[in-house]
Formats: sequence, structure tokens, C-alpha cells
Amino acid sequence: MTATALSDLLRLAPYQAYSYSYPHKTAYRPIAPRASLADAWADEPRDALFLYLHVPFCSYRCGFCNLFALARPAPAQVEAYLDQMDKQLKVTARALGEHRFVRFALGGGTPTYLDAGQLRRLFDSVRARADIDLASIPAGIEVSPETVDAARLGVCREAGIDRVSMGIQSFSDAEVRALVRPQQRDVVENAIALIRGHGFPTLNLDLIYGIAGQTVASFLASIDCALAFRPEELYLYPLYVRPLTGLDRIGAKSGGGRSFALQPEPLDDRLALYRAGRDRLLAAGYTQVSMRMFRAAHAPDSGGPAYCCQSDGMIGIGCGARSYTRGLHYSSEYGVSRRSVADILQHYLALDDASFASIDYGFVLDAGEQRRRHVIQSLLVQPGLDVEQYRARFGSDCFEDLPQLHELFELGLATREHALVALTEAGLARGDTIGPWLVSSHVAERMRDYRPD
Repeated sequence: MTATALSDLLRLAPYQAYSYSYPHKTAYRPIAPRASLADAWADEPRDALFLYLHVPFCSYRCGFCNLFALARPAPAQVEAYLDQMDKQLKVTARALGEHRFVRFALGGGTPTYLDAGQLRRLFDSVRARADIDLASIPAGIEVSPETVDAARLGVCREAGIDRVSMGIQSFSDAEVRALVRPQQRDVVENAIALIRGHGFPTLNLDLIYGIAGQTVASFLASIDCALAFRPEELYLYPLYVRPLTGLDRIGAKSGGGRSFALQPEPLDDRLALYRAGRDRLLAAGYTQVSMRMFRAAHAPDSGGPAYCCQSDGMIGIGCGARSYTRGLHYSSEYGVSRRSVADILQHYLALDDASFASIDYGFVLDAGEQRRRHVIQSLLVQPGLDVEQYRARFGSDCFEDLPQLHELFELGLATREHALVALTEAGLARGDTIGPWLVSSHVAERMRDYRPD
């Protein structure tokens, strides 16, 4: 991957892969012998951790979704899952020893698939098991419009949740249908009104571009509909048709196919849609944080204790959640199809305390991979890569460790001001090319060799 010149990759389609985390879960493999959870965290800083809880249940499976999620589970399965999350939290907190969580997120799936009583039970478990004060730290939850009601929101606000993220994808009924998503606009608008009525400081709305039949005009119309609600954050996501999703199965019938390698896909109109959407949000006073994220001027400061995603650890609780130390990323196995997700979930429901106290699936990051991850996690968001911070952490120069970074300047995709290397407007637009370009050959090979279920 790194042997390929960025100038060559820029001739390919602009949307190659979303580098939201490095390495991707498709690079994870079984770990043998099992690693002790307590040993994995023994030498790690534990005073500024992120706690993520994964609820893998949904009302329905959207056509574009490749997350670890199961639509319409049996009620008894949901109850058993909450029992297991509590057990895993207890075992994990014991293995961590003295610790403090300074960030919290509840994702999925759709966490608000749980009813109000189940959500209360989950928050009670978090308070009982972990060193965390949700009311004094940034704490978010993901919701879908059809699961939003006053009872659920009341429980979340009372627990200390201050950010609600909702996937709208589009305000056009035709575009939503093209995504295989049964959603009505009035349900979306009622959900936003309820969220606003409960006083959550931050509302984030997600929109997708690249939908079949979508035009620049229709995409901008969806953005304008979203702006009418003055969301503190807006995310613009390019549509990816990933293996084993509903849209991929539809495409396979016409001979389509995907792999995890960089692909010379036909150029499409997603870049034009992105640019139009970006310009509309910038004109509306939003600040661009990454290729996807835009923040309003009226958005509150995150507040709370400091957390650095490049170096501070994450604890993931629940089937499908991933955890990070500096040298080890781990999780349950990864699946997309309903059969695979159901099998992995069934395995999770059978785990005992001893199983939760060990690690058997993940990726070991050597010194080179740790450096690469720091660069990727820093460079793709604003304000960018701090070369002095990098040197303080690793004792080396990032341009000597990754000489390919010089090409960013040659192509006008990045600038350097003092210690800060930041992507230009053109660089941010090509974030889904730059991210894959920075992937190591070892990780790229593992991703290529991964065989989806």
C-alpha cells in the first residue's frame, strides 16, 4: 500500500475507504495463547479512558449498514445481552484496577432499540461497575428516528447524556427508499422536536451522499432541511456499498463485487456532491473538522477532562465493541451477515467471567504501527498532526518514520505552520484516499486476506 505514490492514487475514484480507526477490524485475527486482560492494561495509563458500550440491536437493517447489528432480536436475547454486558463491565473494571473514564458513548446498532427500563438498567450498571460520572464528561448516544420517544430520552438526559446523534441519511423519501431504509419524514421531524424538547446540548445529524438518483440539488435540499433544526454538528457521509450489506447483495445480482484492496472504481458524482455540501455548510457558519464532520458556531465546548484519541485508551463493552491499548486492539469477531452476527452474539451470551478476563481476538501494534496510527488519527482531522507532540511521544521525527508524508506538500494537500501539519481544503476532500494510502503493507495484506462471512 505504502509503495504506491499518492499522485497515482489520486487518479482513482476519490472514495477508497473510511479510515475511522486504524487498523480496521478486518485486520484482526485470533490471538493464541489468550492474553490476560489485567496484564494487557497493567502498564497502560488508566486515568483518562473512553468507555464505549455497543448495543447491536435494530428495528431494521439499512441497506448500506455493515456494522455489527441484528434486526428484531428475540426479547429474551435482549435481556440476556444486558446481563452479559453487566458481567463484562464487572470483570473489566476489576481487571483495570484503579481507573477513570473521561468519555462515554453508547452506540450500535441502535441503543434506543432498548426501552426506557432497559436503558435505565444499563446506565445503573455503568454507574455501579465503572469509575465514571456521566454528568461531568462528554457522553453521547446514537438513536434512530423510529425509536425516539419521551420516556427513552428522559432516561438518557437524567443519566447525563449530553449529545444525541441521529442518522437521517436524507430528507427525500425516494432517496431513503433507495437506501432500503423504511423511514418517514414526519417521524424524523417529530424525533428532532423531542430531542430538542429534552434539552440535550448537542444534536448531531448524519446525511449520506452518493445515493442512487440523488442530485446536487436534492442533496442540498436535505442539508437545508437539516440546517432548519440548527444542529450543533452535521456529518456528511459518502455512500459505500460494502460486502454483504443489503445494497451489495442487490448489486451482486447485476454482477457487481467488492474487495478490500484499493480499486480503480468508475468515477462518480460523490466528490461533486461533497463539495456542494461542504460549501453550503461553510456558508452557513459551520467549521469543517474532518472530511465528514462539521461543527456549528453555537456548538458548546466538549468540556470535561482532556482525552486524546491518538494515545489514550478505550474500553469497549458488548459484542462487537473494540478496545484499545497502545499496543493491542481487541474485540469479539467481526460479522456482517445476519447468520454470522447471530452466531457471534450467541457465543458472547455464553461467555463466563474467565472468558471476559482474557483476550483472544485482535491486533498487536508494533512500534511502527503505533506511529502510523498516530499519524492517521491526527492528520485526517483538524487541527492536524503536531510533529512536536509526535516527537515527544515516540522520540523520532514523523517525516523520517514516514517519508511518504512529503508527497502531501508536493501535491498541495497539506501545509505546515510551525509544528502543525494540516490538510488543505483539497486534502480534506481526498481523506478517503489519503487514509488508505497511509495503511501499512502488513495491515493492507491482512485486510485483503480477510474473508467475510
